[in-house]
Amino acid sequence: MTGDNRDIIGEDEKRRAGLIWDYHQLRHEVRPCDAAIGLGSHDLGVAGFAAELYRAGLFPALVFSGGNSPTTRARFPRGEAVHFREHALSLGVPPEAILLEPRAGNTGQNIAFSRDLLGAAGIKPERLLLISKPYMERRSYATARKVWPEVEVICSSEPMEFDAYLASIGDEKLVIDMLVGDLQRVMEYPALGFAIDQEVPHDVHEAYLSLIADGFTSRLLTR
Repeated sequence: MTGDNRDIIGEDEKRRAGLIWDYHQLRHEVRPCDAAIGLGSHDLGVAGFAAELYRAGLFPALVFSGGNSPTTRARFPRGEAVHFREHALSLGVPPEAILLEPRAGNTGQNIAFSRDLLGAAGIKPERLLLISKPYMERRSYATARKVWPEVEVICSSEPMEFDAYLASIGDEKLVIDMLVGDLQRVMEYPALGFAIDQEVPHDVHEAYLSLIADGFTSRLLTR
């Protein structure tokens, strides 16, 4: 089954996508940090999970970072960070704990702009928590290690199984397209100077190539 417009995703395609999903998650042990960054995306669960971790006392300061992208403009017309902040406030995070970074257009900018914003507020973390959608953990880690190498980075995301995440987003093809696109970036960004190298297991790479052949290509980098 190929093509960009379809409602049914095959079980074998889900199985292959699940290999990539598992690879993207780092399963770091979450420990107290000096600050956290909630990375903007289409997934409002990032803000909800950030609020949960804040209420658990894991960090005193939280940056929400993100402007807009083609996949978020309709859902978050005032920008990802703005909507994430509003959601966290509704869940009990006090306004003085949140810093807003509304300009970033990619992960490198998320981290660099947030670093500058924290510094301007007098916060120079030694240990930083990056909170992202589940399949962005590895890429956000690789990017942070390149952009902000002096800080210890811990990555976390809302704990969800793959099938539950597909159901929560409501667009299986978009999620698999983005899984594939994020893996491409994990592999190609180091050569561009955007991230550190990450080893990709053979079965994950084979799943990636086969999903591209099946038409999951909308989030691939353009040449």
